[in-house]
Amino acid sequence: MWRAALAVASLAACLHWPEVPEALARFLADNVLGLSAQQPPPPPPEAEVAEAWDSIISEPTVAWARVAVGVNACVDVVVCGVGLLEALGLNPGEQVDHDILQSTEDLRETFSYFMEKGVAAERFFADKELFQKIARAASQYPGAKHFVGGNAALIGQKLASAGNLSVLLVGPVGPKLYELLDDQIIVPPESFQEVDEFHLILEYLTGDSWGEIEAPHANRFIFSHDVSNAEMKTLETLVLSLNDFNPDLIVLSGLHMMEGQRKEERDKRLQEVSLLISEIPSEMTVHLELASMTDRAYMNMIVEQVLTIVNSIGLNEQELLFISQAGSGPHSSQEYWSGTPDIGMVSDILFWLLREYGHTDSTRESDLTRIHFHTLTYHMVAAIDGHWSNQISSVAAGARVAGTQACGTNMIDPTKVVLKSPMTFVLSQMDNLLKTKKMTLSPSNPVGVWHRENVSFFITPVLVCIDPIRTVGLGDSISAEGLLYSERQFS
Repeated sequence: MWRAALAVASLAACLHWPEVPEALARFLADNVLGLSAQQPPPPPPEAEVAEAWDSIISEPTVAWARVAVGVNACVDVVVCGVGLLEALGLNPGEQVDHDILQSTEDLRETFSYFMEKGVAAERFFADKELFQKIARAASQYPGAKHFVGGNAALIGQKLASAGNLSVLLVGPVGPKLYELLDDQIIVPPESFQEVDEFHLILEYLTGDSWGEIEAPHANRFIFSHDVSNAEMKTLETLVLSLNDFNPDLIVLSGLHMMEGQRKEERDKRLQEVSLLISEIPSEMTVHLELASMTDRAYMNMIVEQVLTIVNSIGLNEQELLFISQAGSGPHSSQEYWSGTPDIGMVSDILFWLLREYGHTDSTRESDLTRIHFHTLTYHMVAAIDGHWSNQISSVAAGARVAGTQACGTNMIDPTKVVLKSPMTFVLSQMDNLLKTKKMTLSPSNPVGVWHRENVSFFITPVLVCIDPIRTVGLGDSISAEGLLYSERQFS
């Protein structure tokens, strides 16, 4: 500062000024003479969020030691969606959502429908021979990649990467899938089969075009003809393995795969599945990972028969809204989310789910006490008080892994992600008190917590990858990471 004062005094002498006002001296020093020390620019908000997460995420007091995962597993063949369809001679058609794909015409119309909205979807392809022809074309398409697939196998992979867990995977495991699995994963002999189940993943990036369709978000469309997973054939193997393996956490998935069966067979199998799950010892925590479905009656059956016998569920925005539509819950008149799902509306549906189907008081026989919701720009955990701890770390860890896995980095790279989440929002669109209250998050304080009766809500933004490497399995990794940092409390 003395150099600045000397320089200003010298300038005043040269200009024959008797004295220089203090404000003018400061202006000359800072802006004309450039002698003041330059302040470093503030860090970008993405860097602030990542740093804040690292400081607040802590390990649970008691971590899981043994985790059993089942029962859907396959090989994902990931290709450029538009490129494959064009190679098959398919052009954009009408935008129609077919619950089950019977033909290539159904494929192109359903892909068009979801690509235009930029949302993920999964469908069953009924024609086995035609699917196998498409699968061979996909495997041979330039740039096609083979990955571990199926929610259970993907969650198993993520949990095994933690390094301090024993992970048992039960599902249809063929030779290619076994080759791709982490060496730490244990596969019982009963799970092996001679031929792999293949799922075709048609990916597209933000701005990709197909005819007049332009994708507003990077996402993927999944379809398969998968009988082993569709019938959840290995669930009995999983339950029988529990006595010997003795896990403290069980992660289940694959109910959505049964949607392609005939109604009578599906309903009968769901009853068998529900009975098997209900027989799992209560000291073993059970998490259910949901996936895209289209049959409302079937979704209602899952809610009534399965949600009440698991402790925790994971789902995305499509699945959450569909549950509400199927059960005439809050905001069920909304056909689909337009852009980022409204935070107040999401919290209303989560609260309704726990109030209607969760263990909100000692008189309720339900075991459900936790829901982990994830969407592109933010994540939210809702938990009934007294049953879970470390949920601030859980929701933050899940969001952090979304930013690293999508970009293919080990740590958050602030130059490769962008903060898109609403940072100011109302807590409800229905509760008279909460809908007048706004919460504001900041990059340096990115986790918000609020309470509604005996349900606590935890929310944090996601750092969205600008140029994602791969979107498949991101939700599974999010739920797995959230579980790793969660601790169930036993009364």
